[in-house]
Amino acid sequence: MTFPERRLRRLRRTPALRRMVAETRVGVDDLIAPLFVREGISEPQPIESLPGIVQHTRESLRKEVAELAALGIPGVILFGIPARKDPEGSEAWNPDGIVQSALRDLRSDLGNDMVLMGDLCVDEYTDHGHCGVLDANGDVDNDPTLELYARAGVAQADAGADITAPSGMMDGQVAAVRRALDGAGHQAVSILAYAAKYSSALYGPFRDAVDVEIVGGGDRSSYQQDFRNGREALEEVRFDLAEGADMVMVKPALAYLDVIQRTRELTDVPVAAYHVSGEYAMIKAAGANGWIDAERVALEHVTAIKRAGADVILTYLARELAETGALS
Repeated sequence: MTFPERRLRRLRRTPALRRMVAETRVGVDDLIAPLFVREGISEPQPIESLPGIVQHTRESLRKEVAELAALGIPGVILFGIPARKDPEGSEAWNPDGIVQSALRDLRSDLGNDMVLMGDLCVDEYTDHGHCGVLDANGDVDNDPTLELYARAGVAQADAGADITAPSGMMDGQVAAVRRALDGAGHQAVSILAYAAKYSSALYGPFRDAVDVEIVGGGDRSSYQQDFRNGREALEEVRFDLAEGADMVMVKPALAYLDVIQRTRELTDVPVAAYHVSGEYAMIKAAGANGWIDAERVALEHVTAIKRAGADVILTYLARELAETGALS
């Protein structure tokens, strides 16, 4: 009996055949490494819920990024942990703040050999853990927060960022940052908008990494995306594109592959996806218990994200994928 579908099986017969006809390939050029840098520490601090990831000192960050560049990883995005927090998060735009200082270090070390990105938000810097200033009722006050984002974006650009990445999901954040950058002479600095950022339960290890605790046990559901909604996310993407975003991001990645795909269909600008801390931590925990082949699952994850339509993948797996040669 002849089965027409047998031709599909024939092309799966050997590793070389499978490699030759693979539809989706993930390379080191697709990866961005998220990195944490902490003020006031003398040596890197391990993050228990993110095995293999640390809070860097400025010096250890320089070494790490030089090694990532040597592995061919094209870019990093920095998250800062300041020594001092306040209600506005003023260290986010302090010219001598930890991220701005680190950006200057890396620009001096690497010139234009590495794309330097700064996460642009204030949650790591506020004493209440929210992504903006609070009003009298304890809610995030959108419009005054935009002014803070504008100041932080300019501070990052002054320090050498190629890309600033507003992540707070404030209405009008891209337009506010773009105006500020252009007004400060930084027309060449790009904006990567966290356009569809969901209020997800997958951020727990990240909050450990940046020492963020939301006061009163609250959450960010009033300004981040509801996980039940997909069409609404596309509206957020459209608004950010209209305001001048050069790239747009979906975060998290795996639970929102449909949103990545629909974003890819909506626009021709580069689409980024953030394989977040909880997605990474689940691989590591299951691998440590022998329940999965962690290396293979890691490659499956990033390949699925690329197959869904992402051009750029932010992932804590970046270094190990580049080191192990596991990329397809």
